[in-house]
Amino acid sequence: MTTRQTTRAVLFHETGGPEVLAVEEVPLSAPGPGQLLVRVEAIGLNRAEALFRAGTYYYPATLPGSRLGYEAAGVVEAAGPGVTAYAPGDAVMAAANFDFGVHGVHGVHAERVVLPEWYVVPRPDGVDAVTAAAAWLTYSTAYGGMVEAGGLRPGDPVVITGASSGVGTAAIQVARRIGAVPIATTRGEGKRRRLLDLGAARVITTESESVVKEVRRFTGGRGARLVFDAIGGPGFAELGDALEPGGTAVLYGWLDHRPATVPMNWPLTVRGYANGAVVADEEGRARIAGFIGSGLRDGTLAPVIAETFEGLERITDAHRLMESDTHTGKIVVRV
Repeated sequence: MTTRQTTRAVLFHETGGPEVLAVEEVPLSAPGPGQLLVRVEAIGLNRAEALFRAGTYYYPATLPGSRLGYEAAGVVEAAGPGVTAYAPGDAVMAAANFDFGVHGVHGVHAERVVLPEWYVVPRPDGVDAVTAAAAWLTYSTAYGGMVEAGGLRPGDPVVITGASSGVGTAAIQVARRIGAVPIATTRGEGKRRRLLDLGAARVITTESESVVKEVRRFTGGRGARLVFDAIGGPGFAELGDALEPGGTAVLYGWLDHRPATVPMNWPLTVRGYANGAVVADEEGRARIAGFIGSGLRDGTLAPVIAETFEGLERITDAHRLMESDTHTGKIVVRV
């Protein structure tokens, strides 16, 4: 077990742009009952962290000195009393089933972090830290939202909005892995080829094409079985028109901060998906971990990594890239 009493971590003392982030030395406690001390090797960035840092996430930061970070891959350094599932040397991933601003304690963007054992899952054998840091949250959200909440089945057409994001690229692969038909949307032409190469059956550019018309055309007039939407806002209602009768619209994000409008082309099902509710359940975590682990091992799931930054000091640059919306896939920082 490390004898260090502090660790370097990413903090912010006020909400704002990437420039409010700082790397500081913070206290590090020994793992208590049911807890693990994890040495972090790589962290994966998500849109949630940018929203949280800016003060526009669905729960507020605890200021000053808020931590952040849902996703990381690392190695167990020490296990507290009562821990039987993990031992020092085990490779793990953070399961992102926590609020990272609570009392300034949680948040895995750090060199070391103490977490309850149910906040982690085993890292699949042979998967490196950068790949693992880019895998859990995107694939668990895609699988949980489309399969567990949306009931996606083999052969089903599914519309995936914001498809060049980390979750979007993961959703294309998840849909392909279960035999569904992914229809990807993106704003402009620049990312069309990349999304097709990732396995999208059709790419719709929203700046020049109508999602509803193109989905109807692609599906022979019937519509998609499922919409998996990261955007929300007033445009959510229009996406309902791209569904077949009785289809399902799953809203998992709110990139458009305006209130989402419910589609009125009934019958349909509208689901609001919260990944934490699924991964907080032990059986849910096990199902998702099994799906992700087997997919990473057989190569049907391969995280798309836009860029890897070296060192926590590059966290501001990583957030700037994320907010530029010029990347495709995940942004990773190697610790």
